[in-house]
Amino acid sequence: MGKQNLTLLTDFYELTMMQGYFNNNMNEIVVFDVFYRDNPCNSGYAICAGLEQVIEYVKNLRFKDDDIEYLRSLKIFDENFLNYLKNFHFTGDIYAIPEGTVVFPMEPLLKVVAPIMEAQLIETAILNIINHQSLIATKASRVVYAASGAPVMEFGLRRAQGPDAGTLGARAAVIGGCIGTSNVLSAKLYDLPALGTHAHSWIMSFDDELTAFRKYAELYPLNTTLLVDTYDTLRTGVPNAIKVFKELRDSGKMPEKYGIRLDSGDLAYLSKMARKMLDEAGFTDATITASSDLDEYVIESLIAQDAKIDSWGVGTKLITSKDCPSFGGVYKLSAIKKGDKFIPRMKLSENQWKITNPGNKKIYRIYEKDSGKVKADLITLHDEHFTSDKPLLLFDPIATWKKTYLKPNTYTLRELLVPIFINGKCVYTSPSVMEIRDYCAKEQDTLWDECRRLTNPHNVYVDLSSKLYQIKTDLLNEYYASL
Repeated sequence: MGKQNLTLLTDFYELTMMQGYFNNNMNEIVVFDVFYRDNPCNSGYAICAGLEQVIEYVKNLRFKDDDIEYLRSLKIFDENFLNYLKNFHFTGDIYAIPEGTVVFPMEPLLKVVAPIMEAQLIETAILNIINHQSLIATKASRVVYAASGAPVMEFGLRRAQGPDAGTLGARAAVIGGCIGTSNVLSAKLYDLPALGTHAHSWIMSFDDELTAFRKYAELYPLNTTLLVDTYDTLRTGVPNAIKVFKELRDSGKMPEKYGIRLDSGDLAYLSKMARKMLDEAGFTDATITASSDLDEYVIESLIAQDAKIDSWGVGTKLITSKDCPSFGGVYKLSAIKKGDKFIPRMKLSENQWKITNPGNKKIYRIYEKDSGKVKADLITLHDEHFTSDKPLLLFDPIATWKKTYLKPNTYTLRELLVPIFINGKCVYTSPSVMEIRDYCAKEQDTLWDECRRLTNPHNVYVDLSSKLYQIKTDLLNEYYASL
């Protein structure tokens, strides 16, 4: 949050490896990729988020005097290395996919091209930032999709895993599509709409429910939303709210926005009954907001039951991504620069999904020209160039017999990775969160409906160029031939 010095927000082994590189005079330019292997939340896609905080982190990357003293006290780092850290700053390049972009497994969300000591140090913080916000943005996008156009408010601060998770999580939730947040600090820091009504304690602090409603309406005449489930929703809560609305109408002080909130009970049944009562009383434009342990599946079910709910307040299961608590992003070395060439490196595994893609790479997004929908993503080497006026043969990098042939001028291309830092200098300006939110909504519109469904979504293919695939195959063959 804000401009903090997070230089020591790193795993201890990053520093011990740095000292090892330093003592062995190893500081070659390397390439590290940030990517993930599986879409979170059983989704058909993810939303990348957190880049603005990565930028602030890298800009403020400095070892302060007390940092050096702390490291000296551990009695594991020698003075030459500590002296090097005194003047440490980032001098490399970073490329990233802009926040709010729809992304898929195995493609680099962020690429670091830097001296190995610098690239090694920033691993942990980058993963911490990108993993958390991408997870919450993805979860929020699913909740908003389930709401089918009804506004969703982020209400999760009190259940978040700490202040940073609550504040940055609210930022990510708005990127994913929420209209605002109950978190006032996040609203201030990121210029977000601050939203909320009142708690049950407001009602209980008065002698009776009706008085509590009247006093709240007096205080907030422009937007009066009354919480009606403190005692008995249908016997007292909704009737008392209707009394207050009638008084406001009769006095000529009708709020511009008004309605009720349901926070417990059978939301489908209660919302239908409340809607009927409000309509019969002449308040057909009164809104019904629902909260109470919601997520995308509950919202989808309530809509299927024809619940009469106009907006949603979603808390715990959104801000914690309760059904999928981690994003799973990793940071892997993919190339080392020798002279003018990048020599590819690849991690092997018995698990095919854990075999990394080698080399210095970039990503093309391929869209169907007529519909504008995403056809596939293509990972290529950084010096490869593709144009849509030529035919393109795509193939699955695992099941290579699965192929798709695209005729010339039937598709369009877009490079996803954009420069963020060049030679240590930031060359990118982050949009506002609300601008990212608008961009993210447009990004999701490029997905086919089959990719957005909440259960068993279609997966977008992420393919490798023939040249990259051949390098990967050759490295595998070379390794096994040497055994």
